Amino acid sequence: MSRRTLLLGGLGALAAVGVPTAIAVLPGSASDPVPESVVLADDLGSVRSMAFSPNGELLAAGGDGTVWLWDVAARKTVATLTDHTSIVYAVAFSPDGKLLATGSGSGDDTVRLWDVATRKTIATLTGRPSAVYSLAFSPDGRTLATGGSETVRLWDVASRKTVTTLTENIDWALSLDFTPSGRTLATSSREKVMLWDVTDREAVAALTTITGHIAYSGHIREVAFSPDGTILATGGDDRTVVLHDVTGRGGSTTLTNDTGAISALAFSPDGGTLLTGSLDDTVRLWDVAGGETVAILTGHTGSVFSVAFSPDGRTFASGGGDHTVRLWTRPLKSHR
Repeated sequence: MSRRTLLLGGLGALAAVGVPTAIAVLPGSASDPVPESVVLADDLGSVRSMAFSPNGELLAAGGDGTVWLWDVAARKTVATLTDHTSIVYAVAFSPDGKLLATGSGSGDDTVRLWDVATRKTIATLTGRPSAVYSLAFSPDGRTLATGGSETVRLWDVASRKTVTTLTENIDWALSLDFTPSGRTLATSSREKVMLWDVTDREAVAALTTITGHIAYSGHIREVAFSPDGTILATGGDDRTVVLHDVTGRGGSTTLTNDTGAISALAFSPDGGTLLTGSLDDTVRLWDVAGGETVAILTGHTGSVFSVAFSPDGRTFASGGGDHTVRLWTRPLKSHR
């Protein structure tokens, strides 16, 4: 079987199954209590991105020209990084935890690589002027993918040089993610998700609104592969998340948030739970296997632009337009 056939498996016929939800703070069951939250900060600018370090000790969040680092256990700020001059739309730790990559918006248009230990910029990556909306390290840490308004760039981390530029059907690449193998890259765009063969650096599939999202003018804002690489989750302005089975053994499932566009999503480390943030000011936990809402969490008073799971899966973070970062903890008996 060819590489192209393997990468396209299961993406041809994708059916949709609607899941009703309601706005409330509700546990999925009596044995699955609602997570508790603490506010790490309530005086930040709009929080657009966040990520946990691979060891779970640090949480990074990006906002209005600033990146904040917290000690998760102590719940304290340990660094404030201010070299960017525009909104920090994307943050990501390298797989070994030694580097933090940050990407900034119009007027800055740069990616910065920070030494996590010293909290200092060690490289600034620049190309054709373009706001940077998304970035991700490959699983081996050798490649950094960055998404802009018209292009996706693959950088060699060691040399700090562009390896290639992907342009086919790229329009506002707001999100991107590698498969766990590093072989495939998914990129979001207006009404479309592109899948790329990283080795050959060519597009292998274009998932349009026909794959489960409502066909209207809007953005697919978020993409994320499950930890085992069998599911690609996509979320967007049509208020839905579509779970695409990319193994060739199934179709797709649609999770519906009736009251707000999906602006952030993340899988738990075991792949059993999907975390989403929405423009309706809520954070939601979904059971992936059952396609059902586990909990709808309120507390934010503005749109939730970013969410992230810690490596142990018990803790997750959310941040948004209310200038706050919240840290949520799931009780042990509800940990999937």
